[in-house]
Amino acid sequence: MLEVKDLHVSIESVQVLRGLSLSLQNGAMSGLIGRNGAGKTSFMRSVMGHLQPSSGTMVFNGQDLTKLPPEARASLGIGYMPEDRGLVPELTVEENILIPLWVSPHLNVKERLRFVYGVLPEVEAMLDRKALLLSGGQQKLVALARALVIGTKLLLLDEPFEGVAPALSIRLSDVISGLRDMDLSVLIAQSDLNHSSSLVSQEVVIERGANVA
Repeated sequence: MLEVKDLHVSIESVQVLRGLSLSLQNGAMSGLIGRNGAGKTSFMRSVMGHLQPSSGTMVFNGQDLTKLPPEARASLGIGYMPEDRGLVPELTVEENILIPLWVSPHLNVKERLRFVYGVLPEVEAMLDRKALLLSGGQQKLVALARALVIGTKLLLLDEPFEGVAPALSIRLSDVISGLRDMDLSVLIAQSDLNHSSSLVSQEVVIERGANVA
């Protein structure tokens, strides 16, 4: 599904990824584990095209991601839930969810929304609310819904359990666990495996932008 080899990425003059390699199998749930500042977010931003590698390869379903513009990643079926949620405050919940579908005309909008609201009915209950009026936990759910609506092949979840109440953490775990039988690859970035040890079948440890054996 995704094959990354010897990835090097810098932000200005600071090297944030130093030869990171990983392989995600089709339909597998994997964990990217590392302390804050280890490079987890930088890796996910590189896959999404927000950061440009200086060297290394990223191949997704046979396509070289390094040669594609950022907007092309969504149309490949890659959904991304950033740690800071990344919602547009003035847009409604449904408008935020629809954003990645605007660059994916091959998908049936009604079918994708029906799927997402079936998985996250609590999100459907607040469709007309502005994102800025939501609590932090509610914003997490909307960010997950936005990733799900476009992530038909790969989901990148950056610290999905960070800063949420225990009840919501359990709910998020249940939702993610329910994706197991959907032929969907999931990569969960976390500082530890406390919330996802029962979810992931593969663990990749990262430290200072590089793999740890």
